[in-house]
Amino acid sequence: MDISENEGTRKDWFLTGMRGIFSLPAIILMLSFVGFCAFTAQAGVPVEQVVFMVGVVWALPAKVILVGSIMGGANLLTAFIAVTLSSIRLMPMVAALIPEIRTARTPTWLLLFLSHFVAITAWVFAMERVQSVPRQHRIAFFAGFGITLVLTNMALVAIVYRFVADFPPIIAGCLFFLTPVYFLASIWSSARHPVIYVALIIGLAAGPLFYWLAPEFDILLAGVGGGTLAWALERNWRLKRSARL
Repeated sequence: MDISENEGTRKDWFLTGMRGIFSLPAIILMLSFVGFCAFTAQAGVPVEQVVFMVGVVWALPAKVILVGSIMGGANLLTAFIAVTLSSIRLMPMVAALIPEIRTARTPTWLLLFLSHFVAITAWVFAMERVQSVPRQHRIAFFAGFGITLVLTNMALVAIVYRFVADFPPIIAGCLFFLTPVYFLASIWSSARHPVIYVALIIGLAAGPLFYWLAPEFDILLAGVGGGTLAWALERNWRLKRSARL
């Protein structure tokens, strides 16, 4: 039998990716979007704009920053810069995922298109499962999951918008918090190098400190500073270890 028959077709793997919408990461993200929907409803953002925002500005923290900028009366340029700085953190995720899913014949335009769907949930889901997918079908698998995830959350926001306007802020906040907690737990459990643990610990400790020192740039400074410090400590440890050997 031909190997392609054993491994399934692109359509089969696309449908397999679509079924990932019932996975724990996807369900947690959908709950987080219910919290986001309550936030936007209370902020007075029209439902059609919220649905559009979910599809175009995919990462949830970036949308929170955008809505916060609108509520704070920031101009368009300021909001654009804030969302852009927030989204830069996704670049390493794209850089880590693309080599795992592309083949020598994958067109660049397709990789650029699929990079739009790379955020915390899609990245964690793909990195945990992509090794079990035949390389020639990994693009279809990720596309099935990423596209379904975005469209499902757009539909979810459109449906629940009118029902969540009166959510207490504490409930909306708790729903928001589910995604970063899951992300941290997944990174910790799947880490294969000590430097990752060091970076997470430093970042978590530096977050509150930088929020107190520079609240406008706390996430950026904690991420860049924590990652750089973790890299420097790990590099120094490797150099000392090599010298002893």
